[in-house]
Amino acid sequence: MSMQTLYTGATGMESMQMKMDVIANNLANVNTTAFKRDRVNFEDLYYQKIKLPGAQDAFNNYAPTGISIGLGSRVQSTQTIYEQGAFDITNHPLDVAIEGDGFFQVIDPSTNNFMYTRAGDFSVNSNGLLVIGSSNTGRLVQPQISIPIDTTGIVISAEGNVSIQQFGQQQFSQVGQLQLAKFMNPEGLLQLGENMYQETLSSGPAIFGQPGLNGLGVLRQNSLERSNVEPVNELIDLITTQRSFELNSQSVQAGDQMLQLVANLRRF
Repeated sequence: MSMQTLYTGATGMESMQMKMDVIANNLANVNTTAFKRDRVNFEDLYYQKIKLPGAQDAFNNYAPTGISIGLGSRVQSTQTIYEQGAFDITNHPLDVAIEGDGFFQVIDPSTNNFMYTRAGDFSVNSNGLLVIGSSNTGRLVQPQISIPIDTTGIVISAEGNVSIQQFGQQQFSQVGQLQLAKFMNPEGLLQLGENMYQETLSSGPAIFGQPGLNGLGVLRQNSLERSNVEPVNELIDLITTQRSFELNSQSVQAGDQMLQLVANLRRF
């Protein structure tokens, strides 16, 4: 008797386990700023061909169907779903959300590598430069924007114009321009953690532009984009994945019991 049942069921269990890991990560990041959920895609494995469709018999008749036995499943890919998240109104002048397509470009001072993010929780470092508000690494926003120490007000327009009001002055003056980057295939970006992505050959090169132009989104000051994870949908997916894992484990148990029955036939 073939042991293929055991291996086929095991591939299903492994696939469901990986899907469960992705669901757990989605749920863990339900409150992560601008987080984009992942989706798992599956594919069936190679088929064992016992008889091919259209096989010819001794009477020159063609078989309308064949005999094939599937060998299980595996994860085909995980895709990041870049749907727009809802907005949190923070009333913090350096919080900027992207409404539509696009990423902020930043540079890591330790590696000089360019990275991309949709999390616009900005801050100002000790040199007065605009950075991502992270306690780990002060990644500089590109192009660099300097905020003077005597700034009393900051206004960021939907088109990315950064204007400030300095102490003792009534008028606002522009000190920089926020740009957005767009990719031909954002699903090809490399996920680095810390809300950061990196360009790859699959994503294509970054195309920069002013917010609101050429298909790029606009900016919303005093707001942050929420995660696009829907907890109810993820919980439903979690339950069905758990049940699928159990069903695959039962097929492994059934195959094992059948093998035991065959092995014990010599005793009768």
